[in-house]
Amino acid sequence: MEAREIIFAVGAVIEDERGRILLVRHVPERKGFWQGKWICPGGRLNLGEEIEQGIKREVREETNLEIRLTTPLVPFERIVKLEGKTALHVIYIDYLAKLVGGEFRPGSDVGEGIWVAKEDIPGIWEELHDDTKRLLEIAKVV
Repeated sequence: MEAREIIFAVGAVIEDERGRILLVRHVPERKGFWQGKWICPGGRLNLGEEIEQGIKREVREETNLEIRLTTPLVPFERIVKLEGKTALHVIYIDYLAKLVGGEFRPGSDVGEGIWVAKEDIPGIWEELHDDTKRLLEIAKVV
């Protein structure tokens, strides 16, 4: 399968009032590159949508939570090659964010979510998606 476009993924490293970080996992039916691993909430930026609006929308759709964006993080990318062809090219654009409202309720493509204390993240490191590990390092969470 060859990718037809570059995906601009927007998301947030969300911290609650106790300093914990929210991680979510997609439902099994969703399949895809992030399947089965803990990730930070986010998704595709829509055409004509501003980055900050896209992040807030994706977080709301996936978690039912309202956030305040605090600090933009350095963007990074993932390019997956299969049989010499580009199967996936994602550019991640993320922010640090603070939880400001709502009660966690998984959206249609999120199966579960957990709030994890920063000091407990190394204990679940192998359960994190590689891109999430990189994001948490960029965010200086770990």
